[in-house]
Amino acid sequence: MTDSLIARAKRVAFQGERGAFGNLAAREALPHCEVVPKPSFEDAVEAVRSGETELCIIPIENSLHGRIADIHHLLPEAGLYIVGEHFLPIHLQLLGLKGAPLSGVKKVLSQGPALGQCRKLIRDLKLTTQDWYDTAGSAMQVAKLNDPGVAAIASSLAGEIYGLDVLTKDVEDEHHNTTRFVIMAHEPDDAPANAGPVITTFVFRVRNVPAALYKALGGFATNGVNMTKLESYQLGGSFNATQFYADIEGHPEERSVRLALEELQFFTSKLTVLGVYPAHPLREEMPS
Repeated sequence: MTDSLIARAKRVAFQGERGAFGNLAAREALPHCEVVPKPSFEDAVEAVRSGETELCIIPIENSLHGRIADIHHLLPEAGLYIVGEHFLPIHLQLLGLKGAPLSGVKKVLSQGPALGQCRKLIRDLKLTTQDWYDTAGSAMQVAKLNDPGVAAIASSLAGEIYGLDVLTKDVEDEHHNTTRFVIMAHEPDDAPANAGPVITTFVFRVRNVPAALYKALGGFATNGVNMTKLESYQLGGSFNATQFYADIEGHPEERSVRLALEELQFFTSKLTVLGVYPAHPLREEMPS
């Protein structure tokens, strides 16, 4: 789609400091765009809503750590649409001051999901941990502290930007570690039907009737539609108000998908399609 929203975009917002994995994802997925760092996911979304950037790129799940906290709450309320996805292999580096010995490191800073992806290293080196707001921000903090006993877990790009050495390379517990990002825009730009593999993402709330969720999802099974993701979360602090986030393979114009969505709608009080977009090629390489 040479005239797609993505192709026309000039600026993309991401959460974190320069050198964050969102920066790397933006550089890979949108090499033609200027990257704009933002302190929070909400700020990255607001950059699109305000017109500061045409796109934002947001991580929503990691193959080891699971879903990224709070993002699923943010997506339906953002007023934005998913126009693409990007799978970024995550290679985490233990970064320290130049010349600092690994044996002297006692404490490591990083974002919670990154620390959770490096449990073996942390256990083996008997490190204390400190959760930081961003992986690249933790590298920046280590450079500022100038303490050889403190290290960061971040990308090699962050090490280059903040002048740190790689003390230990690729410290993630599993080397198939991958984060899925979604690319969001202010307006929808649905992929055409019959132009290759497509993902449709939507959120829904089931009606308050017995077995509503079971009945709502039955249409995907009977119509042969593969649901690759289904997650629930509470709304407004209530244990009774549940919203579901789902990804399916296929385009709403395909007969099987159309019938499944029609059946879903019969059992839902609210259904919102967040995007219809090309499936990233790495989907085919992920373990089933």
